[in-house]
Amino acid sequence: MEAYAGEWLQLVIRWVHLITGIAWIGASFYFVFLDLSLLPPQRKEDADAGVSGELWAIHGGGFYHAQKYKVAPATLPDPLHWFKWEAYWTWLSGFALMVVMYYAHAGTYMVDRSVADIAPWQAVALSVALLPAGWIFYDQLCRRLGLARERVLAAAMIVFFAAVAWGLSHVYSGRAMYIQVGAMIGTIMAWNVFFVIMPAQRKLVEAKLDGMSPAAVHGLRGKQRSVHNNYFTLPVLFVMISGHYPLTFGHRHAWLVLVAILLIAAFVRHFFNLRHVGRTVWAIPIGAAVATLLLAVAIAPEPPKAAVWTFAEVERIVAIRCATCHAARPAQAGFNDPPKGFVLDTPAAIVAGAQKIHEQAVASRVMPIGNLTGMTDAERATLGAWIAAGAPPQ
Repeated sequence: MEAYAGEWLQLVIRWVHLITGIAWIGASFYFVFLDLSLLPPQRKEDADAGVSGELWAIHGGGFYHAQKYKVAPATLPDPLHWFKWEAYWTWLSGFALMVVMYYAHAGTYMVDRSVADIAPWQAVALSVALLPAGWIFYDQLCRRLGLARERVLAAAMIVFFAAVAWGLSHVYSGRAMYIQVGAMIGTIMAWNVFFVIMPAQRKLVEAKLDGMSPAAVHGLRGKQRSVHNNYFTLPVLFVMISGHYPLTFGHRHAWLVLVAILLIAAFVRHFFNLRHVGRTVWAIPIGAAVATLLLAVAIAPEPPKAAVWTFAEVERIVAIRCATCHAARPAQAGFNDPPKGFVLDTPAAIVAGAQKIHEQAVASRVMPIGNLTGMTDAERATLGAWIAAGAPPQ
């Protein structure tokens, strides 16, 4: 019953995380599009009132006219809509999901003793410490480099996350390493909103309430972090779905695969941002598609090594290494039902699941999760040879 309740808790939190994430990323996409698509105001009175750009749009059966001021309007409007809770709830629900899924089961989902023999509490402590560490590194870079050295900042962040991914690949399982890097990026995004964007907007509002002209630098700082968040969105979305694709996090150079995909994702985001300002650079999506294809070829699994097999031996390996979780009634603690409904507790089920066994246990080696049951290289080779022979039932 405890495992059943845990699954429901994960489901609800994941659902909230997905809903709020959609709202936040959608707002990011829209406002960056809006900001980059603005045209000079057509009416002189608008320009005289401080309007720096405007945009007309049609949606949902109606026309919309959006205007942006260089700093602020002469009179503070009421109501004034703020966008913050989407970011806060996305981070809170994401951290809650980390707690109930990864931290509460760190020995299963974070620790892989074939990578590093660390205690679960050490894995959790490192994960928690890295969240503010990533933010501090990024925030200090932004403060020291200012608003005009974005390329230097981007290069530094690429090197930073590559170093973090490489380091964590020697500590965590591949799946946990990906999630940790994604959590660090998500933390930077949410804390950008909390510590920089919202305070900057409050200063603009406070200045107007005090009858003063707000300093433009506050808006510029907020815009810088908002644009950074926009480039982080597609990389974070990849990490959110990466757990379903062991061909990435299960590779022996998983950290390098992660860095490559994050760069491709940010590159694609750049295509859309350029298009918002009227520049359609088709070389970007074409280049991203070619890079993705080359990556897929580069990380393709090697052919299974030759090994002697019998179906009886295959059954034995699956029974002691896989079926403890993947059975109608799992024997492994913490599992109320077989993960993803995938069972391997009968000969017919083993034959039917041969392709998934190859993907998870032979090609990517991510199963058994954290190698809890201690599957050996020789056993993986036996399974691979059986599958290469066509996975016959005898």
